[in-house]
Amino acid sequence: MRVRILTLAATLGVMAGCRNESSRSAEPSLPERTGLIQRKGIPMTLLGPELKPGSPAPAFTAVDTAMELRSLEEFRGKVVVISSIPSLDTPVCNLQTLRFNTEAERLAPDVVILTISADLPFAQKRWCDDAGVDKVICLSDYRDRAFGKAYGLIIKERMLLARAVVVIDRQGVVRYAQIVEEQFREPDYDAALSAVKDALALGAAKPGGGAGS
Repeated sequence: MRVRILTLAATLGVMAGCRNESSRSAEPSLPERTGLIQRKGIPMTLLGPELKPGSPAPAFTAVDTAMELRSLEEFRGKVVVISSIPSLDTPVCNLQTLRFNTEAERLAPDVVILTISADLPFAQKRWCDDAGVDKVICLSDYRDRAFGKAYGLIIKERMLLARAVVVIDRQGVVRYAQIVEEQFREPDYDAALSAVKDALALGAAKPGGGAGS
């Protein structure tokens, strides 16, 4: 009887593995882009489509530090700054998030800053609590990399998000996008903040407009 049970368990395991493999193979492959980023001089590959200023911001969902699912659509009518980072548990990502947290205090109330990484929500909350970061919204892309896939910011060799900054206007249009070439360097804060000011100057959202529309 024990042998039969073990055999049945093994068979079910193989079947489950086949189903998982089948579902993975059914996923559309992401385009690979090279020559855009490096880590300490070592070239890396980005997965996903190119994000172009002037195009609609792709919709996505991610998980916040309270384990709640959040979407870009929630911020309809606001100027959105997306600070994409590999991991909060690294010095440069630490500096980047602290800088945007400081800048958030100086910006208009209709500007929201989202920090997105593949860190687990628990780790993000712990880091924010320890660092006193409460002006930016931290989101985790750990579940299915929905953000990374939509914005072309998955580092193939690490399966982490690339360091980048995206500015989206009130109508849900991408107005600025920087993918930091050397991932161990900080982004161009001045250029990003200038893009925020330009987006604010475009005026209030049009009726029916919104992120991803």
